[in-house]
Amino acid sequence: MSYLVDFKNVTTTGLESSPVAEALAGLRANEARYFRNKYNTEFVVTPAVESTETVEWVRKILKEERGIGVASKPLETATLQIENIKWVFVFYESGLGINVLYPLDNPKKRAVGFKLSEGMDIPQELEKFKFARQKSKLAGTIRGSFFVIKGEY
Repeated sequence: MSYLVDFKNVTTTGLESSPVAEALAGLRANEARYFRNKYNTEFVVTPAVESTETVEWVRKILKEERGIGVASKPLETATLQIENIKWVFVFYESGLGINVLYPLDNPKKRAVGFKLSEGMDIPQELEKFKFARQKSKLAGTIRGSFFVIKGEY
């Protein structure tokens, strides 16, 4: 069942099985606040078991672009389209958040972003990436990295 993420009253709904559920909920709320403030758009998440097509699309991009296979279980997804930009998010049990920025009309601006919730270690499959730190009132310290997508998906 899909639901709207509330960034004012942060809850761990849907993320309870994560060992860093509070931090992951803050990370998810941080994304919700960004889309509300920048695009006046609601951030709605769906359980991963109800959005397997979305999870598979992200899995395919990671595998084909960089040979990455995420070991953690996907918990939730979110898909938004704002103008000609498709945004796809997958939140994982480990505390990892992956987003795909996929402009439909500008292949050179396509990218995959990784965000690590506070308190989680860098997953083995992402150890080759360098992570920058960002402070968030909702999520504490978020570590993030990205890569540019070269293929069509």
